[in-house]
Amino acid sequence: MVRIGVVNIDTSHPKAFAEIFAQNGKAVYAGIYNDSFRGDDEVQGFMRTAGIKKRYTSVADMAKDVDVGFVQGCDWDTHLAYAQPFIDAGKPVFIDKPIVGNVRDVNKLRALAQQGAMILGSSCMRYAPQITQFLALPEEERGAIVSLHSTCGVDEFNYAIHAVEAIGGLVGTGAVSCTYVGGGQVGSIQGETYAVQYDNGIVATYAMTYGQWQKSVVSVLTTKRTYVLEPAGYDAMLDLVIDSVATGQRLTAPVEALAESILIMLAGRISRAQGGTKVNLKDIPMDDPGFDGAVFKAGYAAAAKPMYV
Repeated sequence: MVRIGVVNIDTSHPKAFAEIFAQNGKAVYAGIYNDSFRGDDEVQGFMRTAGIKKRYTSVADMAKDVDVGFVQGCDWDTHLAYAQPFIDAGKPVFIDKPIVGNVRDVNKLRALAQQGAMILGSSCMRYAPQITQFLALPEEERGAIVSLHSTCGVDEFNYAIHAVEAIGGLVGTGAVSCTYVGGGQVGSIQGETYAVQYDNGIVATYAMTYGQWQKSVVSVLTTKRTYVLEPAGYDAMLDLVIDSVATGQRLTAPVEALAESILIMLAGRISRAQGGTKVNLKDIPMDDPGFDGAVFKAGYAAAAKPMYV
């Protein structure tokens, strides 16, 4: 059984993942390090329900005792720092979505992967059965993908990354540019849409609503018909992550694919600030601030209710 060391339990993901592992018997949370906004009562509650025996005061110490790290805090700007002790110990590390939030960290992520680190991630939508089953259909039957429209709710990055990762799961890499198409408001609900141009001619759009949860949906137009997919569920991603750890062979998407999803959204953010100009992914400046993980965490923490007691 694969032993997981978790870093920070900000979101509902550790709870949901632990329930899945309890059912499939493939992995277990074996250690925890927490220095985020969840208090000691919630840490102790998660330790009880997940069967964790030890709370660590050092990520490096925990990395020595487990098979894989799960970095699950909601401040994406701290993800790589928390992942580093696992990498230094020669251990794989799963980084929850969004994996990073600026171009400098994208480059660090790429460098770590090139140096041999096994970094696994990050959105379950990329690996959802609805997507893999579509791809398993013979192209002569389903048709070649011409364009896609991917939607989700809540916010511009933390949840919206699901929409972009779903696109990546379907078309792979090769995004060239991203353009802010526009935004609108109906009643109290705001929405925005962005367009991504790929080097093979495919155009994908992604759209999100703010402050309103809704399931992820992808409409796929092929040369033969239109498919509507509703990707969901953590199980498929977790199976791939744990099997990657157990076998030592990466079964999840390569880091370059995960990095491209972030670059798409960074380019889209710049395009919006520039009034809808097309922004090439390769032209994102190194000093671009990106999405602010600390600001997001502060808002998330302020709105969070106890979930682990």
